Amino acid sequence: MTKIYNKLVRDKIPQIIEQDNKSALTEILSVDEYKTELLKKLIEESTEAASAADKRELIAELADVLEVFKAIMVAEDISWKEVNDIAEKKRELRGGFEKRIFLLKTWEK
Repeated sequence: MTKIYNKLVRDKIPQIIEQDNKSALTEILSVDEYKTELLKKLIEESTEAASAADKRELIAELADVLEVFKAIMVAEDISWKEVNDIAEKKRELRGGFEKRIFLLKTWEK
């Protein structure tokens, strides 16, 4: 039975598929295609994290999000310091999320 995936996968997935006595057709993406697929993968993994059934599954999904996040940073030549500096500036200006504020609506005064 053939199953279509058409998505970016971790580097060792083709080997794992072969070890499971299956075959896989793969291709190497161009740099631009890779960057596009990484952003799609970030959405996929974030959605899986949001759907996690329990803390253990959430941790595993967040690890996947982190792996994709790190790959995007490498692909785009972005340092952790650059991201962290902007995050800190945003925290100073707009705050974090610790207070659990849920915005219901706004209106003109």
